[in-house]
Amino acid sequence: MIKILFICHGNICRSPMAEFVMKDIIQKEGKSTEYYVASAATSFEEIGNPVHSGTRNKLRQVGISTEGKYAVHLEKTDYEKYDFLIGMDSWNIKNIMKIIGKDPDRKVYKLLDFTEHPTDIDDPWYTHDFDTTYKEVLEGCQALWKHINR
Repeated sequence: MIKILFICHGNICRSPMAEFVMKDIIQKEGKSTEYYVASAATSFEEIGNPVHSGTRNKLRQVGISTEGKYAVHLEKTDYEKYDFLIGMDSWNIKNIMKIIGKDPDRKVYKLLDFTEHPTDIDDPWYTHDFDTTYKEVLEGCQALWKHINR
């Protein structure tokens, strides 16, 4: 089983969006039993909170539910549990590395590293632009899917 953990600052906007977009891709490909997908935060400030309404509403528009998801924190032990630890921006990567220590197995990436333009995904908590975030997350998840299944 391939295990993917998406990570952002608070685990209420970008990383749960990526989690549920990837789960949707996997389900549509008929591969749900072959993958485990989750998301986590590098900070503690939103732990226990539900997915941000902007993410919930955007995903609802495309037929994806985030029901039952609450923010959780990235733990050092997650490094051994997951095959991929995917951050949304450079700041996330720095904080991921502070938590896990080292990346000897090269599991840590930014989501858009798998696309033709490896850059950061802006945080819609600040931009309020959940449409652009969704487009970037979808592109990143599709590219990650291709990378894993090449």
